[in-house]
Amino acid sequence: MLNRAITQPHHHRPRQYQIRVEGCLGDQWAEWFEGMTITPTEKGETLITGWVADQAALHGLLKKVRDLGLPLISVNPLESSGDHTQKE
Repeated sequence: MLNRAITQPHHHRPRQYQIRVEGCLGDQWAEWFEGMTITPTEKGETLITGWVADQAALHGLLKKVRDLGLPLISVNPLESSGDHTQKE
């Protein structure tokens, strides 16, 4: 049997994401999207940006996008400088 060190995959750590959807959402949606920053664009799209605890939380946000009927354009992890500790 092989003994291999098991390292924690990156998807179990907080990471910043930018979700781009078709349609315009206002700032009032920030609380529903768990404190994410909501930024409408001139192209009629919305950027939903912020820290996500893990892949399960990311899937929860994507479910909310689906539940609103917003077409998903992209989901991109953002590079961060330094470690991030989520605020409770």
